[in-house]
Amino acid sequence: MNIYLALILASLVAAWALGMISRHLDAKNLSTRPPEEFRDIIDDEAYRRSQQYNLAKMRLESVDDTISTVISIIFIVAGGFAWADDTVRSFGFGPLVTGLLFFGLLGLLSMIPGLPFSVYRTFVLENRFGFNKTTPETFVADRLKAVVLAAVIGGPLLAGILLFFRWAGPDAWLWCWGFTTLFSLAVTYVAPQWILPLFNRFTPLEQGELRQMLENYADSQGFELEGLYLMDGSKRSTKANAFFTGFGKKRRIALFDTLVERHTPGEITAVLAHEVGHAKLGHVRKMLVASVLKTGLMFWLLSFFLESPRLFEAFGVQQMSVHAGLVFFALLYTPVSMLLSLADGALSRKHEYQADAFAARTTGRPGELASALKRLSADSLSNLTPHPFTVWLQYSHPPVVKRVRALARHEAA
Repeated sequence: MNIYLALILASLVAAWALGMISRHLDAKNLSTRPPEEFRDIIDDEAYRRSQQYNLAKMRLESVDDTISTVISIIFIVAGGFAWADDTVRSFGFGPLVTGLLFFGLLGLLSMIPGLPFSVYRTFVLENRFGFNKTTPETFVADRLKAVVLAAVIGGPLLAGILLFFRWAGPDAWLWCWGFTTLFSLAVTYVAPQWILPLFNRFTPLEQGELRQMLENYADSQGFELEGLYLMDGSKRSTKANAFFTGFGKKRRIALFDTLVERHTPGEITAVLAHEVGHAKLGHVRKMLVASVLKTGLMFWLLSFFLESPRLFEAFGVQQMSVHAGLVFFALLYTPVSMLLSLADGALSRKHEYQADAFAARTTGRPGELASALKRLSADSLSNLTPHPFTVWLQYSHPPVVKRVRALARHEAA
């Protein structure tokens, strides 16, 4: 068997196996009673409901993962990439348009297997546990908008990469690295004003106790915000959240309306303090630098494999091209990507503890953040007892119970 094909198939099977092991261990690690720290806000009956929800999610994810992996393997072994390449070449366009059509066709094909699971997850599973607020019209509109955005944003990015690898010679990977980095920063800059409003409505947070507390805290830390906004998160789900967008002087915070409805101003201020901590402690900058370096590594490695005849033979593609080489390398890169994601996860979990400590120190009320975390987890029926293997493999945040315990130590200090 072709060595590249063997590595790619092994990577797909390994990723599937790790996911199955993770979910199996999580299921075994579920407890019958909530952790001690949560018994003041969740009773045994509500906790049993959260266990049922998490088990249902695990089963659905296992079926989804299994079917998508089997389909991917069949597509590869049966010559699906060769068929896709022949199909787009049959239109007779030049290399650039042909490459973009190739990506578009693969993108649309990749959406099909997961669509039934998205429908089931949204309208059956989430609905059964009282979370779903998404209408069929919103669901369809979200998918259509995502496709359009992929074409509008992804099209120019892919076109630039294709052109650089065709015309820039041995230094093409450097040009692609720089172009991709600048393009990503530009998208991050315009997303709050032009992209996010396509999916949700953002309105300035009204004057009152909450806004005053948030502004006072930001001012006390010398943290400049462009604005505070309320987002209609209840349009799709009852789950609550908050997030920062933009960077530099374009930073803004968006609060889900469900968060504002269920949490005290003190708890929401603690959530803001945590996010300010990420910025003040340099976490955003560090993760950005890490992302840029990973992108550079990927393009550098790509330059060695893009014109490898053996890589194209692995997929049964006779005519070498930049567009097919990019896709084939992405599959070959999977093990490297998995290893880097483990390092990212470990660093991110460390940052979360540090941001929690920053919030506890600067607000002087660690209990407020602990209360917010507990309420968010209880309301969303989160898994409070994930297995350490799952945390190591998938979590960007530490388990909430460990975060609450760490905050309790700050309160006792």
